[in-house]
Amino acid sequence: MKQKLFGTDGIRGRANEFPITAEVALLLGKAVARVLRSSGVNRNRVLVGKDTRISGYMLETALTSGLVSMGMDVFMVGPMPTPAVAHLTKSMGAAAGIMITASHNPYEDNGMKIFGPDGYKLSDELETSIESHVLRLEPESDPLPARQIGKAHRIDDARGRYIEFSKQTADNVPLHGLKVVVDCGHGAAYFIAPLIFKELGAEVIVTGCQPDGININEGCGALYPETAGELVRRHNADLGISFDGDADRVIFTDASGQVVSGDRILALCAISLKEQGKLRHNTLVATVMSNLGLREAMAQHGIKLETTAVGDRSVIECIRKHGYSFGGENSGHLIFADHATTGDGILSALQVLRMMHARNATLNQLAAVMQEYPTQLANIPLVAKPPLESLPKLQRLMSQATEAFGDNGRHLIRYSGTENKIRVLVEHKDIEQVRIWVSKFASAITDEIR
Repeated sequence: MKQKLFGTDGIRGRANEFPITAEVALLLGKAVARVLRSSGVNRNRVLVGKDTRISGYMLETALTSGLVSMGMDVFMVGPMPTPAVAHLTKSMGAAAGIMITASHNPYEDNGMKIFGPDGYKLSDELETSIESHVLRLEPESDPLPARQIGKAHRIDDARGRYIEFSKQTADNVPLHGLKVVVDCGHGAAYFIAPLIFKELGAEVIVTGCQPDGININEGCGALYPETAGELVRRHNADLGISFDGDADRVIFTDASGQVVSGDRILALCAISLKEQGKLRHNTLVATVMSNLGLREAMAQHGIKLETTAVGDRSVIECIRKHGYSFGGENSGHLIFADHATTGDGILSALQVLRMMHARNATLNQLAAVMQEYPTQLANIPLVAKPPLESLPKLQRLMSQATEAFGDNGRHLIRYSGTENKIRVLVEHKDIEQVRIWVSKFASAITDEIR
């Protein structure tokens, strides 16, 4: 089988195993420089950031070596949220930005996301070209003479630049009198996020801010928002804000410590933006994973719902193509296109807080704009990913479910783009039907895929 580097969200895998090795990182640095130059980008600086995984040191060093060997000047910003790297790439006039992260995955994994000079993730064509160079499907070019080798620098003010940018996007909303639990998942936001909320006047209860290289996402952050929820109840806080490992997504808990679903956050943001005249074309962009209740809520407020394939990249592509201003995923990726080129957990949290301040309302009050269908998502580990069309028992069940559900529910079955798992989503007005059909689908899958 042909080797492949790029998946649905950059390159990702187990650290120190192909493709997340020092050798591949070195070749990737060389390939990024070569491909960007051949595509007409004539800038010679690349920004490199990382999250808090212990393997980040290894990859950062190797990646930097590859880049400088091709004449690129590298600016290392250290632990930094993915959206900060995207923003700084554009604002500092860099040819590219590379974020070393595996997002919500455990510390054993790592990866690399690449942004172009406009702050957006690279096109499929550029990724394919880079992949060809790394896997030596295209010939190596002659090495540069020593006098043309680049330099590596560490930037001390990168954090400050991003902090000021983030606050300005929310008009420096005053947060005095607000008590907030901030859980950074021992990840990339561990220093920046608490500081931003404190500077705006909030009382901040901090957790998940002691990274040691191996505790990223471990029982905390966006994967475990109940951690923040418990602290919200204990400290009588107004809300909880939980980030994933690279802080490109955010999950909220309300004043009772209950998790507020990503779809409810999408709904309240879309409605608020429409009221402000900032929801272009009166359209919200979401993925096929969003709850059926979101479409009903949007229709009640005169907002069109555009759906895409799973992944923030698909949402961003739709937003850019049609000139929309807002979209996201129910997993916590929110894209405020007037301010950011990718999902940004910190910026999104500030926008929600600004909306709460403008309406003088609690998060729970704002989130009451939609009612969700009962839903269940099962993530089933696999050893192989055969085409779903080749699984007759599963196909028959899917057809039966579609007929049985009618307008009262839906099902969605797909492979994960980043893990060896199949995801089974069932929604229905009757919670018992949800449980029954998830069990049926899971049994069929385990029978046919061994």
